[in-house]
Amino acid sequence: MPTAQHFRTLHRMLLVVVLILLSYQVQASPNTTHPEDASSSAEKAADALESLMTWYNSTTGRWGNDSVVPWWLSGNALQATLDYMDKTGSREYMWDAKNTIAIQRAPLTWWPEGEGDFRADSTDDTGWWALANVKMYSLTGDEQYLTIAKEDEAYMYSYRDNGTCGGGILWDIPTKTYNNAISNELYLLLAISIHNSIPGDTYYLGQATREWNFFKNSGMINNASLVNDGLTETNNSCINNNGITWTYNQGVILGGLTELYKATGEYGFILTARSIADAVIASPLLTQNGILTETCESDGTCDSNGPAYKGIFVRYLSQLNGVLPNRPYSSFLSAQVVSMYNLDRNGTDFYGLHWAGPLDDVDIATQTSAVSLLTAVL
Repeated sequence: MPTAQHFRTLHRMLLVVVLILLSYQVQASPNTTHPEDASSSAEKAADALESLMTWYNSTTGRWGNDSVVPWWLSGNALQATLDYMDKTGSREYMWDAKNTIAIQRAPLTWWPEGEGDFRADSTDDTGWWALANVKMYSLTGDEQYLTIAKEDEAYMYSYRDNGTCGGGILWDIPTKTYNNAISNELYLLLAISIHNSIPGDTYYLGQATREWNFFKNSGMINNASLVNDGLTETNNSCINNNGITWTYNQGVILGGLTELYKATGEYGFILTARSIADAVIASPLLTQNGILTETCESDGTCDSNGPAYKGIFVRYLSQLNGVLPNRPYSSFLSAQVVSMYNLDRNGTDFYGLHWAGPLDDVDIATQTSAVSLLTAVL
Protein backbone atom coordinates (compact mmCIF):
# COMPACT_ATOMS: atom_id res chain seq x y z
CA MET A 1 0.00 0.00 0.00
CA PRO A 2 1.40 3.46 -0.88
CA THR A 3 2.55 5.43 2.15
CA ALA A 4 2.17 9.12 2.90
CA GLN A 5 5.83 9.58 2.07
CA HIS A 6 5.25 7.85 -1.28
CA PHE A 7 2.59 10.41 -2.19
CA ARG A 8 4.80 13.28 -1.03
CA THR A 9 7.65 12.03 -3.23
CA LEU A 10 5.30 11.57 -6.19
CA HIS A 11 3.95 15.09 -5.67
CA ARG A 12 7.45 16.53 -5.78
CA MET A 13 8.34 14.57 -8.91
CA LEU A 14 5.24 15.91 -10.65
CA LEU A 15 6.06 19.42 -9.48
CA VAL A 16 9.56 19.16 -10.96
CA VAL A 17 8.07 18.10 -14.32
CA VAL A 18 5.67 21.04 -14.24
CA LEU A 19 8.51 23.44 -13.44
CA ILE A 20 10.56 22.13 -16.34
CA LEU A 21 7.64 22.61 -18.72
CA LEU A 22 6.97 26.08 -17.40
CA SER A 23 10.60 27.01 -17.85
CA TYR A 24 10.04 26.91 -21.63
CA GLN A 25 7.13 29.33 -21.32
CA VAL A 26 8.24 31.76 -18.62
CA GLN A 27 11.05 34.23 -19.27
CA ALA A 28 13.39 34.76 -16.31
CA SER A 29 13.00 38.53 -16.17
CA PRO A 30 12.24 41.03 -13.40
CA ASN A 31 8.68 41.36 -14.68
CA THR A 32 7.94 37.65 -14.54
CA THR A 33 5.68 37.06 -11.56
CA HIS A 34 3.64 34.23 -10.20
CA PRO A 35 0.33 33.94 -12.10
CA GLU A 36 -1.43 34.41 -8.77
CA ASP A 37 0.77 36.44 -6.44
CA ALA A 38 0.69 35.23 -2.85
CA SER A 39 -1.53 37.43 -0.72
CA SER A 40 0.32 37.00 2.58
CA SER A 41 3.86 36.78 3.87
CA ALA A 42 3.23 33.23 5.04
CA GLU A 43 2.10 32.19 1.56
CA LYS A 44 5.17 33.76 -0.01
CA ALA A 45 7.43 31.82 2.35
CA ALA A 46 5.50 28.59 1.80
CA ASP A 47 5.73 28.93 -1.98
CA ALA A 48 9.47 29.61 -1.86
CA LEU A 49 10.09 26.64 0.41
CA GLU A 50 8.02 24.36 -1.78
CA SER A 51 10.23 25.35 -4.70
CA LEU A 52 13.38 24.78 -2.63
CA MET A 53 12.15 21.30 -1.74
CA THR A 54 12.04 20.29 -5.42
CA TRP A 55 15.82 20.01 -5.09
CA TYR A 56 15.59 17.73 -2.06
CA ASN A 57 16.84 14.18 -2.53
CA SER A 58 15.32 11.92 0.11
CA THR A 59 17.78 9.15 -0.73
CA THR A 60 20.88 11.21 0.04
CA GLY A 61 19.26 13.54 2.55
CA ARG A 62 20.72 16.53 0.72
CA TRP A 63 19.55 19.33 -1.51
CA GLY A 64 20.89 19.03 -5.05
CA ASN A 65 23.72 17.08 -6.61
CA ASP A 66 26.25 15.95 -4.01
CA SER A 67 29.16 16.51 -6.40
CA VAL A 68 28.14 20.07 -7.23
CA VAL A 69 26.47 21.62 -4.18
CA PRO A 70 28.74 22.21 -1.16
CA TRP A 71 27.78 20.03 1.80
CA TRP A 72 27.21 22.92 4.20
CA LEU A 73 24.53 24.38 1.94
CA SER A 74 22.29 21.42 2.77
CA GLY A 75 22.82 22.20 6.45
CA ASN A 76 21.83 25.78 5.72
CA ALA A 77 18.78 24.66 3.74
CA LEU A 78 17.81 22.44 6.66
CA GLN A 79 18.12 25.43 9.01
CA ALA A 80 15.91 27.54 6.75
CA THR A 81 13.32 24.77 6.61
CA LEU A 82 13.31 24.39 10.39
CA ASP A 83 13.07 28.16 10.88
CA TYR A 84 10.01 28.20 8.63
CA MET A 85 8.36 25.41 10.62
CA ASP A 86 9.23 27.16 13.86
CA LYS A 87 7.69 30.45 12.73
CA THR A 88 4.55 28.97 11.16
CA GLY A 89 3.84 25.99 13.39
CA SER A 90 3.80 23.77 10.31
CA ARG A 91 5.40 20.36 10.48
CA GLU A 92 5.02 19.60 6.79
CA TYR A 93 8.72 18.99 6.25
CA MET A 94 9.58 17.35 9.55
CA TRP A 95 10.01 13.93 7.94
CA ASP A 96 12.53 15.42 5.52
CA ALA A 97 14.41 17.15 8.35
CA LYS A 98 14.68 13.96 10.37
CA ASN A 99 15.68 12.03 7.27
CA THR A 100 18.44 14.53 6.47
CA ILE A 101 20.01 14.33 9.91
CA ALA A 102 19.68 10.54 10.08
CA ILE A 103 21.57 10.11 6.81
CA GLN A 104 24.08 12.93 7.03
CA ARG A 105 25.20 12.24 10.61
CA ALA A 106 26.84 9.00 9.50
CA PRO A 107 30.63 9.23 9.17
CA LEU A 108 31.50 10.45 5.68
CA THR A 109 34.70 9.37 4.00
CA TRP A 110 36.29 12.81 4.02
CA TRP A 111 35.83 13.48 7.74
CA PRO A 112 39.33 13.43 9.28
CA GLU A 113 38.64 11.72 12.60
CA GLY A 114 36.40 9.00 11.23
CA GLU A 115 33.54 9.87 13.57
CA GLY A 116 29.98 10.82 12.73
CA ASP A 117 27.55 13.49 13.87
CA PHE A 118 28.82 16.19 11.49
CA ARG A 119 32.41 16.27 12.77
CA ALA A 120 33.75 17.35 9.41
CA ASP A 121 37.02 18.71 8.02
CA SER A 122 36.29 22.37 8.72
CA THR A 123 34.86 23.84 11.88
CA ASP A 124 32.41 26.07 10.05
CA ASP A 125 30.81 23.13 8.23
CA THR A 126 30.34 21.40 11.57
CA GLY A 127 28.87 24.57 13.04
CA TRP A 128 26.09 24.96 10.46
CA TRP A 129 24.84 21.42 11.01
CA ALA A 130 25.19 21.68 14.79
CA LEU A 131 22.97 24.77 14.87
CA ALA A 132 20.32 22.95 12.84
CA ASN A 133 20.39 20.19 15.45
CA VAL A 134 19.79 22.73 18.23
CA LYS A 135 16.75 23.94 16.32
CA MET A 136 15.59 20.35 15.83
CA TYR A 137 15.80 19.83 19.56
CA SER A 138 13.72 22.94 20.20
CA LEU A 139 11.05 21.73 17.76
CA THR A 140 10.92 18.08 18.80
CA GLY A 141 12.26 17.84 22.34
CA ASP A 142 14.24 14.80 21.19
CA GLU A 143 17.46 14.65 23.20
CA GLN A 144 19.42 12.98 20.39
CA TYR A 145 19.62 16.29 18.56
CA LEU A 146 20.91 18.18 21.57
CA THR A 147 23.47 15.42 22.10
CA ILE A 148 24.72 15.88 18.55
CA ALA A 149 25.03 19.62 19.09
CA LYS A 150 27.03 19.06 22.27
CA GLU A 151 29.37 16.65 20.48
CA ASP A 152 29.89 19.23 17.76
CA GLU A 153 30.61 22.00 20.26
CA ALA A 154 33.30 19.84 21.86
CA TYR A 155 34.70 18.97 18.43
CA MET A 156 34.94 22.61 17.37
CA TYR A 157 36.48 23.62 20.68
CA SER A 158 39.13 20.92 20.36
CA TYR A 159 40.46 22.91 17.40
CA ARG A 160 40.91 26.13 19.32
CA ASP A 161 43.97 28.25 18.58
CA ASN A 162 46.55 27.89 21.32
CA GLY A 163 49.20 29.61 19.23
CA THR A 164 49.94 33.17 18.24
CA CYS A 165 46.36 34.41 18.29
CA GLY A 166 45.88 33.19 21.84
CA GLY A 167 42.37 31.89 21.45
CA GLY A 168 39.53 31.41 19.02
CA ILE A 169 38.63 28.55 16.71
CA LEU A 170 40.72 27.43 13.75
CA TRP A 171 38.88 26.97 10.48
CA ASP A 172 40.68 24.23 8.55
CA ILE A 173 41.00 21.03 10.54
CA PRO A 174 43.52 18.96 8.51
CA THR A 175 46.06 21.82 8.46
CA LYS A 176 44.97 23.46 11.72
CA THR A 177 45.15 26.88 10.10
CA TYR A 178 43.23 30.14 9.74
CA ASN A 179 41.57 31.78 12.71
CA ASN A 180 38.62 33.25 10.87
CA ALA A 181 35.41 35.05 11.66
CA ILE A 182 32.80 32.51 10.61
CA SER A 183 34.18 29.60 12.64
CA ASN A 184 34.43 31.76 15.74
CA GLU A 185 30.97 33.23 15.25
CA LEU A 186 29.37 29.84 14.69
CA TYR A 187 31.07 28.47 17.77
CA LEU A 188 29.84 31.40 19.86
CA LEU A 189 26.29 31.01 18.57
CA LEU A 190 26.36 27.24 19.07
CA ALA A 191 27.66 27.41 22.64
CA ILE A 192 25.18 30.05 23.77
CA SER A 193 22.30 28.34 21.95
CA ILE A 194 23.06 25.10 23.79
CA HIS A 195 23.19 27.05 27.04
CA ASN A 196 19.79 28.58 26.35
CA SER A 197 18.43 25.07 25.72
CA ILE A 198 19.51 23.68 29.11
CA PRO A 199 17.95 25.15 32.27
CA GLY A 200 20.57 25.83 34.91
CA ASP A 201 23.56 25.37 32.61
CA THR A 202 26.76 27.22 33.42
CA TYR A 203 29.33 25.37 31.31
CA TYR A 204 28.16 26.46 27.87
CA LEU A 205 27.58 30.01 29.06
CA GLY A 206 31.20 30.04 30.17
CA GLN A 207 32.32 28.73 26.79
CA ALA A 208 30.31 31.38 24.96
CA THR A 209 31.56 34.16 27.21
CA ARG A 210 35.17 33.09 26.69
CA GLU A 211 34.66 33.03 22.95
CA TRP A 212 33.04 36.46 22.87
CA ASN A 213 35.82 37.97 24.94
CA PHE A 214 38.32 36.63 22.42
CA PHE A 215 36.33 37.75 19.41
CA LYS A 216 35.67 41.32 20.53
CA ASN A 217 39.36 41.81 21.36
CA SER A 218 40.71 40.05 18.27
CA GLY A 219 40.37 42.98 15.90
CA MET A 220 38.05 41.15 13.51
CA ILE A 221 35.45 43.88 14.05
CA ASN A 222 36.97 46.83 12.21
CA ASN A 223 36.71 50.57 12.86
CA ALA A 224 33.58 50.75 10.71
CA SER A 225 31.86 48.18 12.97
CA LEU A 226 31.96 45.56 10.23
CA VAL A 227 33.45 42.08 10.57
CA ASN A 228 36.29 41.21 8.21
CA ASP A 229 36.97 37.64 7.16
CA GLY A 230 39.58 36.72 9.75
CA LEU A 231 43.03 37.19 11.23
CA THR A 232 46.53 37.03 9.84
CA GLU A 233 49.70 36.35 11.80
CA THR A 234 52.43 38.97 11.66
CA ASN A 235 55.33 39.81 13.97
CA ASN A 236 54.23 37.21 16.52
CA SER A 237 50.73 38.66 16.78
CA CYS A 238 47.40 38.36 15.01
CA ILE A 239 45.70 41.27 13.27
CA ASN A 240 42.64 41.85 11.11
CA ASN A 241 43.37 40.59 7.60
CA ASN A 242 41.14 43.23 5.97
CA GLY A 243 39.33 40.44 4.17
CA ILE A 244 35.94 40.85 2.53
CA THR A 245 33.10 41.89 4.83
CA TRP A 246 30.74 39.11 3.76
CA THR A 247 27.15 39.62 4.89
CA TYR A 248 27.01 36.28 6.68
CA ASN A 249 29.91 37.32 8.91
CA GLN A 250 27.82 40.30 9.96
CA GLY A 251 24.77 38.10 10.48
CA VAL A 252 26.00 35.16 12.55
CA ILE A 253 27.55 37.47 15.13
CA LEU A 254 24.17 39.20 15.48
CA GLY A 255 22.71 35.80 16.36
CA GLY A 256 25.39 35.13 18.96
CA LEU A 257 25.01 38.53 20.58
CA THR A 258 21.22 38.24 20.65
CA GLU A 259 21.43 34.86 22.37
CA LEU A 260 23.99 36.24 24.85
CA TYR A 261 21.54 39.02 25.67
CA LYS A 262 18.74 36.49 26.20
CA ALA A 263 20.99 34.49 28.50
CA THR A 264 22.33 37.35 30.60
CA GLY A 265 20.10 40.39 30.16
CA GLU A 266 23.23 42.49 29.59
CA TYR A 267 22.26 45.26 27.18
CA GLY A 268 25.84 45.81 26.07
CA PHE A 269 25.43 42.81 23.78
CA ILE A 270 22.50 44.54 22.09
CA LEU A 271 24.43 47.78 21.67
CA THR A 272 27.26 45.94 19.92
CA ALA A 273 24.84 44.00 17.74
CA ARG A 274 23.04 47.16 16.73
CA SER A 275 26.28 48.89 15.82
CA ILE A 276 27.10 46.04 13.43
CA ALA A 277 23.58 45.87 11.97
CA ASP A 278 23.48 49.64 11.48
CA ALA A 279 26.91 49.55 9.84
CA VAL A 280 25.66 47.02 7.29
CA ILE A 281 22.63 49.13 6.44
CA ALA A 282 24.75 52.29 6.18
CA SER A 283 27.47 50.65 4.09
CA PRO A 284 27.39 51.73 0.42
CA LEU A 285 29.04 48.41 -0.41
CA LEU A 286 26.61 46.11 1.44
CA THR A 287 23.37 48.07 1.07
CA GLN A 288 22.84 49.73 -2.30
CA ASN A 289 19.77 51.88 -2.77
CA GLY A 290 18.30 50.33 0.36
CA ILE A 291 18.74 46.71 -0.77
CA LEU A 292 21.20 44.24 0.74
CA THR A 293 23.95 43.41 -1.73
CA GLU A 294 26.75 40.87 -1.49
CA THR A 295 30.16 42.26 -2.38
CA CYS A 296 30.61 39.69 -5.14
CA GLU A 297 27.38 40.61 -6.92
CA SER A 298 28.56 43.69 -8.78
CA ASP A 299 31.56 42.05 -10.43
CA GLY A 300 30.04 38.61 -10.87
CA THR A 301 32.60 36.81 -8.70
CA CYS A 302 30.21 34.94 -6.39
CA ASP A 303 31.05 31.27 -6.13
CA SER A 304 28.60 28.54 -5.13
CA ASN A 305 28.71 29.70 -1.49
CA GLY A 306 28.26 33.47 -1.69
CA PRO A 307 24.61 33.51 -2.79
CA ALA A 308 23.66 31.92 0.56
CA TYR A 309 25.15 34.68 2.68
CA LYS A 310 22.46 37.36 2.55
CA GLY A 311 19.82 34.94 3.76
CA ILE A 312 21.98 34.15 6.77
CA PHE A 313 22.34 37.85 7.55
CA VAL A 314 18.60 38.53 7.50
CA ARG A 315 17.91 35.37 9.52
CA TYR A 316 19.86 36.75 12.44
CA LEU A 317 18.92 40.40 11.88
CA SER A 318 15.33 39.24 12.35
CA GLN A 319 16.26 37.55 15.62
CA LEU A 320 17.90 40.75 16.86
CA ASN A 321 14.89 42.74 15.71
CA GLY A 322 12.61 40.44 17.69
CA VAL A 323 14.14 41.34 21.07
CA LEU A 324 14.10 45.09 20.46
CA PRO A 325 11.26 47.48 21.32
CA ASN A 326 9.57 49.04 18.29
CA ARG A 327 11.24 46.48 15.99
CA PRO A 328 13.60 49.00 14.34
CA TYR A 329 14.70 46.71 11.51
CA SER A 330 11.24 45.66 10.35
CA SER A 331 11.07 48.30 7.63
CA PHE A 332 14.47 47.29 6.27
CA LEU A 333 13.49 43.62 6.18
CA SER A 334 10.16 44.41 4.55
CA ALA A 335 11.89 46.48 1.89
CA GLN A 336 14.07 43.49 1.01
CA VAL A 337 10.99 41.31 0.62
CA VAL A 338 9.15 43.78 -1.60
CA SER A 339 12.13 44.21 -3.89
CA MET A 340 13.04 40.53 -4.07
CA TYR A 341 9.46 39.39 -4.59
CA ASN A 342 8.80 41.84 -7.41
CA LEU A 343 12.19 42.00 -9.13
CA ASP A 344 14.03 38.75 -8.42
CA ARG A 345 11.41 36.01 -8.81
CA ASN A 346 10.28 33.88 -11.72
CA GLY A 347 6.89 32.40 -12.47
CA THR A 348 7.38 29.36 -10.26
CA ASP A 349 8.64 31.15 -7.13
CA PHE A 350 12.33 30.59 -7.65
CA TYR A 351 14.57 33.49 -6.63
CA GLY A 352 17.94 34.69 -7.85
CA LEU A 353 20.97 36.40 -6.36
CA HIS A 354 20.11 40.06 -6.95
CA TRP A 355 17.32 41.13 -4.60
CA ALA A 356 17.23 44.48 -6.40
CA GLY A 357 16.87 42.63 -9.72
CA PRO A 358 17.24 41.62 -12.41
CA LEU A 359 16.60 37.92 -11.98
CA ASP A 360 19.45 35.72 -13.14
CA ASP A 361 20.30 32.09 -12.44
CA VAL A 362 18.63 30.38 -9.50
CA ASP A 363 20.17 27.68 -7.36
CA ILE A 364 19.94 26.14 -3.92
CA ALA A 365 21.94 28.96 -2.33
CA THR A 366 19.81 31.77 -3.79
CA GLN A 367 16.59 29.92 -3.02
CA THR A 368 17.58 29.20 0.58
CA SER A 369 18.38 32.89 1.03
CA ALA A 370 14.93 33.74 -0.27
CA VAL A 371 13.26 31.31 2.13
CA SER A 372 15.24 32.78 5.02
CA LEU A 373 14.26 36.34 4.07
CA LEU A 374 10.58 35.50 3.64
CA THR A 375 10.62 33.62 6.95
CA ALA A 376 12.39 36.52 8.67
CA VAL A 377 9.36 38.78 8.29
CA LEU A 378 6.81 36.30 9.64
